Amino acid sequence: MEINKHYCFKPKKNKVASWSAVFLFVVASFSAGAFMTSDIEKNKKAGKLNKTKVEYYQNDNITNQVPYFDNRFRLDANLDEITLIFYRKSGSKPIILIRPDGSKIRVNDFDHKKVQWFDDRTFDMIKIKKPMPGPWQAVGDILPHSQILVVSDIKIVVEPLPEIAFSGETLKVEGRLFNGDEAIDSPHFKNVVKLDVNFYSTNNSAYENFGADAIKVTSFRDDGYGLDEYANDNIFTGEFILDFAPGEWQPVYLVKLPMVTRELRQSTILLQKTPVAVSVVKSQVADKPHQILLTIDPSYVDPDSLVFQGKFTFPDRQVEPFSIMESHGETRSITMANTEPGLYRINVSAFGNTITGREFRLVLPEFTFNIEATNQLMVRVGDEVNSEGAEAITADFLAKTAQEKELALLNQQQAKDEQETILLIVAGNGVIILIAVVLFFSLRRKKVKNKQN
Repeated sequence: MEINKHYCFKPKKNKVASWSAVFLFVVASFSAGAFMTSDIEKNKKAGKLNKTKVEYYQNDNITNQVPYFDNRFRLDANLDEITLIFYRKSGSKPIILIRPDGSKIRVNDFDHKKVQWFDDRTFDMIKIKKPMPGPWQAVGDILPHSQILVVSDIKIVVEPLPEIAFSGETLKVEGRLFNGDEAIDSPHFKNVVKLDVNFYSTNNSAYENFGADAIKVTSFRDDGYGLDEYANDNIFTGEFILDFAPGEWQPVYLVKLPMVTRELRQSTILLQKTPVAVSVVKSQVADKPHQILLTIDPSYVDPDSLVFQGKFTFPDRQVEPFSIMESHGETRSITMANTEPGLYRINVSAFGNTITGREFRLVLPEFTFNIEATNQLMVRVGDEVNSEGAEAITADFLAKTAQEKELALLNQQQAKDEQETILLIVAGNGVIILIAVVLFFSLRRKKVKNKQN
């Protein structure tokens, strides 16, 4: 008997024109520490499920549908612990659970020794130890059009990572969540679960990542963004950007629920070094371009399959895109304009096939180089100047530069002297004015005194 088809709630006897469904996720765990008892596991292997553990009223006419305010379910006396997940309208108040005796469990009123409650904007997750046997009821804005599941265990199944992967590569990895052996097909479950992927160094001293910290690579998503193709299709997609040190790494997948965490460890992978190296032959002549070289290591990739796309960033921050298509061999070259002294940046993405035929894409580390003015000969392309002429031009250029620096220092000293002269004149005038004022008042006082006598 399939529980998704035959376990349901029994409607009230009065006729109800509109029916809704409760979105109830039941996670039952028992004293053995597992989600289901050994009896259930035995029945599961035999193709049967012991429905006395979590029992729902049956109805032959309408499966998994109940009146909107009749969200009832029955719990058996043998349960040591049960976890309930109720999906409700976004932003609505947490639900209220009503025990078989009519007493209530609320989000702000429960026995903390027996109950744990996690409430979110879209769901309530409630764990109850030794729940009261009998019919329970949930009251609240529970989402309609849902199914009832009995969950034995939550786990993620993902495709294995490729045997050959490179530092700087981006991988697309898909995974699915399972309830025991059954895939979870509830689109709302993504609001409860969080799927993270961490890479841990094996601390093998033979590799560059020896002693490296754990790295969070990505979080799986099912929202139709990024590399995820379709939203709510229950296929979770991870975009692995392996932009860290090559070496031996252990991928660990974490399935996090508010009260439950599951972990999946895959086999260690050996992250290879980026198979393309960038170098530059600097131009020593103004207006003559620099030569950029891309050297391919054929140990793990097919050199003839590689194509490149990137951009040049010049010292004045101007950007120029470029691409290298349909070339052969282990070396590619392209020219980059020599515009002026300063810092030049090169960003490159590579696309190709490994020696096993797997297509890959990766981003090379940013390559930079600097051109200083004193190292650059002021010779234009096309000028027929021999080495002696070039040296003479260079000497003239350096002499001119020295003269300009000397003239600038002289001007600076002259300005300083002029400023000091102005200050002296101002100070002198101030003293003269002060003396004149003192003499004026002294003479006036003496004149008044003479008149009085």
